[in-house]
Amino acid sequence: MSSFVATLTLNPTIDLASEAETVHPVRKIRTHGERQDPGGGGVNVARVVRELGGETLAIILAGGVTGRFLEELLEEGGVPHRAIPIAGRTRISHTVLERKTGLEYRFVAEGPAISAPEWEAALAAMAELREGWLVASGSLPPGVPADFYARLAAQASRQGLHCVLDTSGEGLELALRQGGLELIKPSLGEFETLMGRPLREAAAQEAAAMEVVRGGGARMVAVTLGGDGALLATADGTLRLPALDVVVRGAVGAGDSFLAAMTLALARGDMPTDAFAWGVAAGAAAVSNAGTAHPTRAEVGALRARITSVPQMAGILP
Repeated sequence: MSSFVATLTLNPTIDLASEAETVHPVRKIRTHGERQDPGGGGVNVARVVRELGGETLAIILAGGVTGRFLEELLEEGGVPHRAIPIAGRTRISHTVLERKTGLEYRFVAEGPAISAPEWEAALAAMAELREGWLVASGSLPPGVPADFYARLAAQASRQGLHCVLDTSGEGLELALRQGGLELIKPSLGEFETLMGRPLREAAAQEAAAMEVVRGGGARMVAVTLGGDGALLATADGTLRLPALDVVVRGAVGAGDSFLAAMTLALARGDMPTDAFAWGVAAGAAAVSNAGTAHPTRAEVGALRARITSVPQMAGILP
């Protein structure tokens, strides 16, 4: 079975990360430990897939000098990529970890406006893929229609691609209405927005995830729950795994790392429950490293070994 995982990122970013002793308004804040990473959902997924030994291609929209810098960072990381040129400049985001409190401050730019010919070129690039898995991840930048991911899901189905989606809001809702997705991976907050109601109790979360699966929008739903671990729902039922105990050094890209490891395991033929465990391990490895999505293969393997047994899935909820 092919372990090729292509990714699409319409709104990539250059992620700047640093640390400061304290963060105050107005005053000049001195930072330390600065680093730059190529970022954006699909970019992060591609980087982690490559680190874990899979084949990948990161398809991105990129423009301006910042777009060229993004490509340079990808080249330095050895990540195969294809850049679709846009008129606007690729965005820059900034994360600051406050050492005194351990709090993380994220400043996420909106991104450039994308013209119709530019986002249509992204769909055309997807049409060239002939096998494997496709992960579309990240926000829709200004100018891209809300049904873009729904169009992409329909196109992927016609091409025989396994389509995975990690986004939120109307883009996710419309893609689920289209149906045919292999996997979606919302955070709990994103999932509550999708379902239109609070999902504080475990039973409510599981019932909602099964509702999506039964509706045919996605074959699998993985909900990341932060410190409470993660939830998986398939046609066979639901499974919860607790978060692994690690020292947290940064959370940027943890969900993308989870998705990368789970998708790669599925592409390699693993059962959904085992793939889910790989996702939990990769998410934990990511938060134990500074910067954006920097789990190492060795760390992920060691953390996966700590999940000594994957419980059976709970029976299908009524």
